[in-house]
Amino acid sequence: MTPELKGFLLVTVIKLVVVFTITLVGVALLTLMERKVSAWMQYRRGPNRVGFAGLLQPAADGLKNIIKEETLPAQANRVLFMLAPALSFIPALTLGSVIHWAAPLPVVFDFTLPLLGRFVHSGVTTMAVADLPVGFLFVLAISSMGVYGIALAGWSSNSKYALLGGLRATAQMISYEVAMGLSLVPVLLLSGNVAFSSIIQAQQDGLWFILPLFLSFFIFLVSGFAETNRLPFDMPEAESELVAGYHTEYSAMKFSMFFIAEYANMVTVAAMVTTLFLGGWDIPFTTWDQTPGVAQTVATGLVMFLKVFFWLFFFMWIRWTLPRFRYDQLMALGWKVLIPIALAYVMLIALAIYLIENVAGIHSVAVRSWALFGVSAALGYIVFVVLDRGVLITGSRDRLGAVGGLGRAA
Repeated sequence: MTPELKGFLLVTVIKLVVVFTITLVGVALLTLMERKVSAWMQYRRGPNRVGFAGLLQPAADGLKNIIKEETLPAQANRVLFMLAPALSFIPALTLGSVIHWAAPLPVVFDFTLPLLGRFVHSGVTTMAVADLPVGFLFVLAISSMGVYGIALAGWSSNSKYALLGGLRATAQMISYEVAMGLSLVPVLLLSGNVAFSSIIQAQQDGLWFILPLFLSFFIFLVSGFAETNRLPFDMPEAESELVAGYHTEYSAMKFSMFFIAEYANMVTVAAMVTTLFLGGWDIPFTTWDQTPGVAQTVATGLVMFLKVFFWLFFFMWIRWTLPRFRYDQLMALGWKVLIPIALAYVMLIALAIYLIENVAGIHSVAVRSWALFGVSAALGYIVFVVLDRGVLITGSRDRLGAVGGLGRAA
């Protein structure tokens, strides 16, 4: 093994340890943040007994779940019942390894360790554990594997409540994965690449994609809520009819693993929204961050953290703002609204790019971005103002009309 290869492996291992440690600790702290935000919105006290301001509450909850007695339903499939939490937990934690958390860092070292030999590294290192050329395609593929854990958890429990929750989750996640995948096609059309580094670079050259591709951003964000089973799309865990859904029969640490996976998926969706539509680690209105350096890496890492933190807060904000959808409304929104809009948007954006570049002869990235912003603004007005008159998600307006008709008849 060459000294250069040893140096590369050492850097990779360090990044792996740092990313997974921060992810696990961050997921634990997100449970505290959820409870604090919920308490703030409901004007009550959150956790405040364990540690200063309740900061040790996640540690206390983790300790409780570790020492708590495990239960196994008598008629459950033992192997699949034990395997299901891991099938949800592992893909969720894996996705953080491909996100670019900061600007590339120049790393240079040359040293020798006893028994291990010489380690050499010289060059710019990306702040992702694995800078994959397939980018967001890898995230879509791996995130879709989490549905196996939820489906098997519901089926292996041998409980009707858990089975219904697992079936709901399977249908919901598969449905919204289609819309999520279609919403990212315009991102590929603009950036010309699926690698996260290329997507960030394309936004630095023009506008953040949230402006020229606003409908893609909206569809991806809504699909992200459905993929993570968060309100208003938490139908697999609807307590009013399913007790707790697919994890009804789970206890102790296996029960916690499902929630760790949920919060890890929240971090992934927040990081994906930030990377694909908000420039990733890019600091707006300056090109200083594009020059490799320690200060640039620290500053861009802080900016990335703030962007991701905002979207995590947004997840929790929506939880206490919108009521839960009915299941028929949930599926109608995915198949009858988001997927047709995403398909039409792909075709219109492709046509707009062709007209701008080949007919109008505009090849400036910045000018093209502003032109697409105008197109997306017009399409957004059509979708959210002209078309949306309470009929896209069927049911509510019909019931309102029925109630009004009964009132007039009386």
